[in-house]
Amino acid sequence: MEQEVQQDQGIPAEEKNNRSKKAKNEIVEWLKAIVIALVLVILIRWLLFKPFVVDGPSMQPNFSTGERVIVNEILYDMREPKRGEVIVFHVPSEGRDFIKRVIAVAGDTVQVQGDTVTVNGQKVNETYIQGAIDAAEANGGTYNVKDFPNEQFPDGKVPPGHVFVMGDNRPNSTDSRMIGYVSLKDIIGRADVIFWPIGEIKWINH
Repeated sequence: MEQEVQQDQGIPAEEKNNRSKKAKNEIVEWLKAIVIALVLVILIRWLLFKPFVVDGPSMQPNFSTGERVIVNEILYDMREPKRGEVIVFHVPSEGRDFIKRVIAVAGDTVQVQGDTVTVNGQKVNETYIQGAIDAAEANGGTYNVKDFPNEQFPDGKVPPGHVFVMGDNRPNSTDSRMIGYVSLKDIIGRADVIFWPIGEIKWINH
């Protein structure tokens, strides 16, 4: 009888030990998962994507000062930029980063005359600023205030390893019309998402 009581009392203790071991194992697994997740976030944050703060009016009406965008830093390691994509790049002469739109790529011949932008002789359909162009022309003016090519770039042909960029706010943008073609080596990445302010979160239309 005494032996049976001891056996009965031993079973709950064993179950308790098993439950304790399971709980500890679960905690360890959760800790591992959290550490792995943090490492991945850090790697993605620093190696693949980078936040960028829009500063200045050069990309209005599509981007405004103070907006924060996520820049995809890995995309152009796999391929070169395409026309229409919004990119962030470093300007050595200015010592800072710019955000502009790719208008032409290597080998293209680009011209800007008034509000007409042509690439390889074909007019570019700039739907992203058409409203601003229409408003300027309705007031008897033009939206673009500086033509291209100019005396500094007489043929308007984009050299290998470079792109031609312009800001969406053509009257108030320092871009390839002034600073010249942008080297692919100076491109940080493609602007993919506006993530701040919260009410303005959206994927960027390229």
